[in-house]
Amino acid sequence: MDEQEWDERYAARESLWSGQPNGALVSEARDLVPGRVLDVGCGEGADALWLAARGWDVTALDVSGVALERAARQADVQRLKVAWVHSGLVEAQLTDASFDLVSAQYPVLLRTGDHAAEHALMRAVSPGGLLLVVHHAEPAGGWQGHDADDYVLPADIAAVLDEDWRIEVNETRPRNVANGAGAHHTEDVVLRARRLR
Repeated sequence: MDEQEWDERYAARESLWSGQPNGALVSEARDLVPGRVLDVGCGEGADALWLAARGWDVTALDVSGVALERAARQADVQRLKVAWVHSGLVEAQLTDASFDLVSAQYPVLLRTGDHAAEHALMRAVSPGGLLLVVHHAEPAGGWQGHDADDYVLPADIAAVLDEDWRIEVNETRPRNVANGAGAHHTEDVVLRARRLR
């Protein structure tokens, strides 16, 4: 999906997602010491706002201007500071090795032969920092007309991590979301990797 398609999808509903931070992010980040975090594909901003409220210095990016406007309004209401970036991940002008945590919750990243998205995620993490990628476990028959082979999944990222990385978590977990798009998914794959140098 491109920017226009995402804008149309968001514009068709008052809110697309649940408005709550993703459970895997909460589980993995609640005990971390706040630092600089990149929220990839931030959507309407629930994860970014949860992180900002806990003292993180948040940069949040998304291709949808409609989603970012909603997120920024919520940040104003909650009096939280977030740097909103209107961009895709690969195209974003990010400083290498500048984030203590890079969080990609259900990212829609196209798979390419040069692994551009995977390397963009990895480059953003500072030495000692964490990369957290969460995606839906693929149900039988794929994802409502989308071919999972077109998109980067946690397994793709795990496959390109080298000796500069240590995988700390790579597992499938139950997912319990009552409302919002994606509520029908019942399992997630969680990948957490630490950059050693």
